Amino acid sequence: MSFFTGEQTIFFVDDDAALREANVQTLDLAGLAVEAFPDAQSVLPRIEAGFSGIVVTDIRMPGMDGLELRAAIHAIDPDIPVILITGHADVAMAVRALHDGAFDFLAKPFAADHLVGIARRALAHRALILDNRRLTAAAAAIDSPLIGESPAMVRLRETIAQLAQADIDVLIEGETGTGKELVAHMLHRQSRRSPASLVAVNCAALPYELAEAELFGSDLIDRSSGKLGQAGRIRSAHRGTLFLDEIDTMHPSVQAKLLRVIEEREVQPIGASAPEPVDLRVVAATKTDLMDAVRGGDFREDLYYRLHVVKLRIPPLRERRSDIPQTFAYFLDEAAAKMGMAGFQIDDGIRRHLVEHDWPGNVRELKNFAYSVVLDLPSDPGLSAMPADAPLAERVRRFEATIIHDTMAQTRGNIAETMARLGLPRKTLYDKMQKLGIDPKRFRA
Repeated sequence: MSFFTGEQTIFFVDDDAALREANVQTLDLAGLAVEAFPDAQSVLPRIEAGFSGIVVTDIRMPGMDGLELRAAIHAIDPDIPVILITGHADVAMAVRALHDGAFDFLAKPFAADHLVGIARRALAHRALILDNRRLTAAAAAIDSPLIGESPAMVRLRETIAQLAQADIDVLIEGETGTGKELVAHMLHRQSRRSPASLVAVNCAALPYELAEAELFGSDLIDRSSGKLGQAGRIRSAHRGTLFLDEIDTMHPSVQAKLLRVIEEREVQPIGASAPEPVDLRVVAATKTDLMDAVRGGDFREDLYYRLHVVKLRIPPLRERRSDIPQTFAYFLDEAAAKMGMAGFQIDDGIRRHLVEHDWPGNVRELKNFAYSVVLDLPSDPGLSAMPADAPLAERVRRFEATIIHDTMAQTRGNIAETMARLGLPRKTLYDKMQKLGIDPKRFRA
């Protein structure tokens, strides 16, 4: 899915109605989702930590000005990109704001394509920030272990413990939802590198035009903004672990530069005169057989063998069906405890579903199903226990809850995308989820 669809929204703030309307039209024609606001006071209540979009604001506004709005937004979430619009006389002020955390600025008058270009860069940057948060949040899931006593899972846990101490690069293969992120965090947590950071990168969410700077860093100073270069994910992983998720989607030109990093254990940022050493462990993950990508010409063979020092394959649930009851029981207890429903019981229909279903979404799908059961919102209509004579209000409640639940599962807990799909304002959606006992955080695991 493109970053520049309904899942990300630009909040455009300007007290000049004519300019506001013109710029909103420009962004809309470029295919970008945008909402307009006349002042800072009206946009601030819409900003929350985890907001997936960006803010473009004029500096000169009555009441709270754009600089104050930037500071207020960054007090909520310092990583939300804020782009400032300024007149000629305020350029120096905007440059200073860059050093205080503003993403960029636009000096009036500016071309429409300049606005669109900066907005796209900011949206892509925000998407990368949020994706990295999602990946690194998997560290908290270490308390939710790799569940199962099948021979394959026992062997996997033993191998992880051995590899963690060996400090060698690892390639993890596993279908969607099998727990690749969890395995990567376990390798890091059990290693000598645990005091340092695990830096996670979703290669599928890495736009080619930003990939080099995001991964390898930049020592250049932006001439237009005066912003200093960025460290890059590889340098940030120094003495720690670099986790490259969906490595098979990495652009070929980036693959070539990554190969040098792995071979030489050094990185040369953009604009740097010489490479610098990095001490890191590389853990890569793919949901497909990476050798198939090599045979198809989409992945470098030499990089494959550099990553493939040791390969860990996580078996899907259908290959270890004996683990399904234990895994389901774990998540059922977890969900029941969170909902205050201790001693929750399941019926024969649910047991039959556990046995007969192939679980293509693996552990993630099974976890979502456990929560659905506790909420009495099973995805399979045949499992519904709604009485035939249930009151209309209860039927409406169940119908509404099912739609919200299924949409949240499809968007993996992305509030903005769920709002767009359901056509609901943020407050309305949150009010309904609170009333129905639906927690968006559990869909993001």
